[in-house]
Amino acid sequence: MTYKEEFIRFMSDSGVLTFGDFTLKSGRKAPYFINTGNYKTGAHLARLGGFYADCIKEHGLEADILFGPAYKGIPLSVSAAVALFNKYGIDLGYCFDRKEAKDHGEGGLFVGQQPQDGSRVIIIEDVMTSGKALREVLPKLQAAGDVKVTAMIISVDRMEKALDSELSAVQQAYKDFGITVHSIVTINDIIKAIEDGVIEGKEHLEAMQSYRAQYGVN
Repeated sequence: MTYKEEFIRFMSDSGVLTFGDFTLKSGRKAPYFINTGNYKTGAHLARLGGFYADCIKEHGLEADILFGPAYKGIPLSVSAAVALFNKYGIDLGYCFDRKEAKDHGEGGLFVGQQPQDGSRVIIIEDVMTSGKALREVLPKLQAAGDVKVTAMIISVDRMEKALDSELSAVQQAYKDFGITVHSIVTINDIIKAIEDGVIEGKEHLEAMQSYRAQYGVN
């Protein structure tokens, strides 16, 4: 299997990817749901970090720091940094932000390798629904110095237009900030994995393709 197929099976086995009838935060009725809160163990994080590392390696992305927005991005950036070193011998710094700047001890807004002038940063997140996390962390990073965000990595791209736009959150991020968002897999990859028998769920294919036709972007 490719690493993408392995990741889709991993999501299914972990209870992160499920099928049925779900009402999303947007109010849309979806035939599938991705609940990244079901990554709960050290084994989950070790494997998850490996898939982020595979994605970074596949796209030839270069950086000095892997940045994980608080809070969900914190374990992701750490596990990805560990996996990049263990799998590929690439040793990068990791960093995450505090919700409020610390005014005692070492102080500051960031924990880990501090971004500064010339730092190349890859942002590590789980999913991207509205782009809110990106909009919140970019000013923080830019206030630290002349930082270049070279890319953002998410686990799954739903390839779904926003409520108020014909663009997806991934497309909007590139339009607004010039930041390319890479995903370990897309919804198209998941559909193909079902078709190819990588995971169960062929009875949900018709509903998934209909949902994709209604709300999807290319």
